[in-house]
Amino acid sequence: MTKTDPAGIITYANETFLRMSALAEDEAVGAPHNLIRHPDMPRGVYRLMWETIRSGQELFAYVVNLAADGAHYWVLAHVTPSYDAAGRLVGYHSNRRAPRRDAVARAEELYGRMRAAEAGQAHGRAAVDASVRALDDALAASGQTYDELVWAITNEATA
Repeated sequence: MTKTDPAGIITYANETFLRMSALAEDEAVGAPHNLIRHPDMPRGVYRLMWETIRSGQELFAYVVNLAADGAHYWVLAHVTPSYDAAGRLVGYHSNRRAPRRDAVARAEELYGRMRAAEAGQAHGRAAVDASVRALDDALAASGQTYDELVWAITNEATA
């Protein structure tokens, strides 16, 4: 579990996060959360995440993270906005669960299509736009929203 400020700077990391990410607390706290971003994660997923949580909604996503020692690990992340007693946004809270291998395989297939769309672009913004279009195409083809897709993957994996 981690907590961040509104800009995504880590303000708290629990022992499990530190162990999985191979980071010491003083390396994690104060660092941008993208410190653990794996290059195989499509940029479009992060755009979706930031748009969703900045709008006050929660997001579930399969994510592959890069540990400081070069290892990687998959999680099913649940990211929610955190508010103070006056209702002001103070940051974000992320809990993670270990996903099943078959769920990871489904996410990898989708992310592979998103990364392929990114790869054909000349610059970062175009790559993110292409990645989001690939996700939107996948959702349209399946007739699902993003949340429905994530839960279908999760439920198929647990069936």
